[in-house]
Amino acid sequence: MGAKMGRQLKEKNLKDREARKKLPTRSEPHWRLLESGLHLGYRKAPKGGAWVGRRFTEARQYKEVRLGVADDAQDADGKTALSFDQAQRAARKWFEEEKRKDSGEEEVFDGTYTVEDALRDYLKYYSVEGKGVAFTTSTIETHIKPTLGKIQLARLNTKKIANWHHDIATSAAMLRTGKSAEKRNTRTHATDDADAVRRRRATANRILTVLKAALNYAWKEGKVASDTAWRKVKPFRNVDAPVVRYLTEAECTRLVNTCPDDFRLIVKGALLTGCRYGELCALIKNDFNPDAGTVTVRMSKSGKARHVVLTNEGKTFFETITANKQGAGFIFTREDSEEWKTSHQKRPLIEACRRAKIKPAISFHVLRHTHGSMLAMKGVPMPVIAKQLGHADTRMTEKHYAHLSPSYVADTIRQNFPTLGIAEKSNVTALTGKK
Repeated sequence: MGAKMGRQLKEKNLKDREARKKLPTRSEPHWRLLESGLHLGYRKAPKGGAWVGRRFTEARQYKEVRLGVADDAQDADGKTALSFDQAQRAARKWFEEEKRKDSGEEEVFDGTYTVEDALRDYLKYYSVEGKGVAFTTSTIETHIKPTLGKIQLARLNTKKIANWHHDIATSAAMLRTGKSAEKRNTRTHATDDADAVRRRRATANRILTVLKAALNYAWKEGKVASDTAWRKVKPFRNVDAPVVRYLTEAECTRLVNTCPDDFRLIVKGALLTGCRYGELCALIKNDFNPDAGTVTVRMSKSGKARHVVLTNEGKTFFETITANKQGAGFIFTREDSEEWKTSHQKRPLIEACRRAKIKPAISFHVLRHTHGSMLAMKGVPMPVIAKQLGHADTRMTEKHYAHLSPSYVADTIRQNFPTLGIAEKSNVTALTGKK
């Protein structure tokens, strides 16, 4: 066991069956160097041979392990008989596990460790270090665990993940249901609707990202020897380009004018700040700073606080609606003085859109997009918009609003392309909402 690394080995041809038959029978294996510190050995016996691995330890000694029976008498199946290539892979896997032990990392789990175990461990970590825990938890419970949860992590392969990813992209989208619903409703999409297909593929990509994050965490923690199975699964390409909807100034005016009194205030708040519905619901009077002209969102989606800058119009609006509020009182309340809660905004917004002739009806989040879009169209730099909306960086901001910004290309084309005189003027004017 105290052999030295420097001794040169005369390597034999171990890959070919016929070549192995010519090797002498002996207890000492015939060795083949795979990489520094790792050898693959073939121990010849009267009735066939066996594969062994050998590594050079930090104690400057060799450590051996039996890898399996060689495919001398039967075809290799990766289990009862190993080919030369399969034996190489087994040796390298053992070598990596041994290195993890040497470095003090937790021993790789055996086949009892499942994808569900990996998801559970990841959520424990993510609940402390990550953001958007509710979304991640919901994604895992709804889309990942039911299909992949019981699979042993060591047996999870690229094909299984790729098939699961494809099935999500081609399955019906789930609709929101009440907590008392026995099962989730689904909404089918037409396969010839390009945008519907894009949306489902984009959803599948987001779910795949959650799965990969959980499995990568398991791999880094030493629960599985390789990340190859999921690293090979690629997301659908060119599906994340969003079609951002926003309201024009005229539509904003019509919408505000058709809202009930209590709902009108929170709609105005959304348009003037770009805040999410949940962020507006949580605002209290002390969050408004009239001297700085800002409102403070104490807990945003990113898990961090941010200060939203108000225009003069926005500052006047918040001064007016907070005049009779207590310091810890909610800024936006319903007509019955109760706070706005999840989903309370849906029905009044649909009705307001109907009255304002905004078709199809928008979601509350479009008011946030409207705020960001108007800033972009006025030439506000992307980093400024990102800070206003609470994006972690400019990637999301550019993805949604960069195409709306004034650009050198657009300005140059409009200044230099000649007027052809082929566009006839019309007497039809756009609906402004004025009576």
